[in-house]
Amino acid sequence: MKRERLAHKNFLWARILLFIAVASVWVGLVSSQACGAPDSAGCSTNSESRKLDFWLGDWSVTYAGAPDPSSSKVSLELGRCVVMEKWSGGNGHQGINMFVYSADDQHWHGMFADNEGRVHVFEGKVTHGPAEFLGTSRGANGETDLNRIRVVRVGPDEVEQTWEKSADNGAKWTTVFRGEYSRKKD
Repeated sequence: MKRERLAHKNFLWARILLFIAVASVWVGLVSSQACGAPDSAGCSTNSESRKLDFWLGDWSVTYAGAPDPSSSKVSLELGRCVVMEKWSGGNGHQGINMFVYSADDQHWHGMFADNEGRVHVFEGKVTHGPAEFLGTSRGANGETDLNRIRVVRVGPDEVEQTWEKSADNGAKWTTVFRGEYSRKKD
């Protein structure tokens, strides 16, 4: 049991270090491109980079099992290149989601991290409305799970985010989170 806890703790630290490394690479890439590029407004004018702008703003989030509405603030960072969600799920649970379109490989990438040591890295596709990101993680018993996050615009002031897991590489999905976002009124 002690060996399993130590292995789990080491696994969590490895994921935290991975998060820091990936975030550093993203910041470095975006900074170097912005400094060396003749058009520093690239992300702000690139239509692909703007496809998640519907999600920008301050949100109340409700989901099954939540004692009170959670909160989410979605903003643009790093020269309008990174869509960053900072959320608080109640009971002290907090996290950050980052999504960015890479002009280099012409793909969307995402990263999730929370204050419980979980880190997930995703690759995805965003259309005008729905976004879908896929990435793997380790389950409680060391098995590989496939994760799927979807962000869908329901209306001008409503967004839905779902997080699903599959233990069989996508044949069957189980919803682990379904949040309904309502834009906060001033």
